[in-house]
Amino acid sequence: MSLKVLLDARKHPARDMAIRSMTCVEQKDREGWLAMWDEQGVIQDPVGVSPLDPAGEGHRGIALITAFYDNVIAKSDLRFQIRQTFACGDECANVGTITARLDGGIVSRTELVMVYRVNGAGKLASLRAFWEFEDTASGIY
Repeated sequence: MSLKVLLDARKHPARDMAIRSMTCVEQKDREGWLAMWDEQGVIQDPVGVSPLDPAGEGHRGIALITAFYDNVIAKSDLRFQIRQTFACGDECANVGTITARLDGGIVSRTELVMVYRVNGAGKLASLRAFWEFEDTASGIY
């Protein structure tokens, strides 16, 4: 895990949530990750229509967020490399790479921007990830 850029940056509620989210994902802490979410939260990963979200509407509500964890996150060993972070308002945008190791020795790397938004209750209200599915799929080795 390389979250040094995040850890060295100024404290900010959305940045703190991003650190917590990435740490839970890398440690496969399903319950910890799900506990961060607002009941009406939304994940768009990637934003728009993709094989992970055929309707392009995002995974809204805790039931669909749980299904996203179980069907996407839990199926691989994910590692984050964050190069830049920008926090303002109730959001934080992070630029980096996610490396995924899947069953059968398949590895993929995704270049992306992840935007985390927290609500007034300190819960994760949304996670929007901007990346191109086709680029990641074509780079699997």
